[in-house]
Amino acid sequence: MPTRLTAFLLSLICGTLLFAAPGESAENKPPKARRKIVVSSLGPFPLQLRPADNQQAVDTMISHWKRELEQVLPDRPDLIVLPEVCDRYPAMNKEERFSYYRFRGDKIRDFFRDVARRNRCYIAYSAAREMPDGTWRNSTQLIDRNGEIAGIYNKNYPTVGEVTEWKTLAGKEAPVFQTDFGRVGMAICFDLNFHELLERYAKQRPDLIIFSSMYHGGLMQGYWAYHCRSYFVGAIAGPENNILNPLGARVACSTNYLPRVTAAINLDYQVVHLDENWEKLEAVKKKYGRGVTVFDPGFVGAVLLTSELDDVTSEEMVREFGIELWDDYYKRSADFRNRPSSLEP
Repeated sequence: MPTRLTAFLLSLICGTLLFAAPGESAENKPPKARRKIVVSSLGPFPLQLRPADNQQAVDTMISHWKRELEQVLPDRPDLIVLPEVCDRYPAMNKEERFSYYRFRGDKIRDFFRDVARRNRCYIAYSAAREMPDGTWRNSTQLIDRNGEIAGIYNKNYPTVGEVTEWKTLAGKEAPVFQTDFGRVGMAICFDLNFHELLERYAKQRPDLIIFSSMYHGGLMQGYWAYHCRSYFVGAIAGPENNILNPLGARVACSTNYLPRVTAAINLDYQVVHLDENWEKLEAVKKKYGRGVTVFDPGFVGAVLLTSELDDVTSEEMVREFGIELWDDYYKRSADFRNRPSSLEP
């Protein structure tokens, strides 16, 4: 009679045979990118303090963020997003703040790098950075799971006051950074109002937009998610922090009591228009059942199709059933409309 250990080993072997594709062993099967991730957004109000000196300011700020991070790290997030210039002291005057920033240098950034490395997560750290020429940038630095800098985004549209009072120059680039779970774009505060920047990101179709801010942005948050077909994670100092899906629908948000939010999101998704896809969507649901989610936010005529399976992607499902994606449908509609025979005289 087989022992429990023998039965267990047999179950592992059978599982390997069941989940390995024909003609390849489980060991040789290429790994899929991590798509199901946990994201945390932190938005406490800035510290209303005026420390006695720069060393105390740095120490106090690190202690503050240690306490905040302890609230979300037990959830083992893959990505933590912090609000705009998250290590500033609003009560400092301009001279004091510049002195503090210069003393701070990379000390607080290196604290976050250590947290990212020890907890194997990404952290979006937003702070003022002094450049070699004495000018400043309002930047978000994306720290990877190894504590290395995976990318830096400089705010493209600083306010007039940022430029005149704080010597902050505008960034020119709209970079999208590759992570182990997908492609990430970033925006900061006032950026959210400028369609030019939005269009640059929309053309690149990132999987996720990181938004660090002191300003909420209102309906623009959902519009960015909707227009870029991207998840949107906002960290705002004070007001609610939103996690939105690519149709602009809310996945989760913070409250007036808890200035933080954590949620699981699945980046293995496709945005599909309902026209000409009704029966195909019914068929994919009939075949895959709980292995596929079709989310309808209502009123926009589009749904979010998400694969919940590890061995079949949403792209493969769409291809299998000939489902036309939203972008492809709109392009086809525009091309059809622009034919000479479709236009009025």
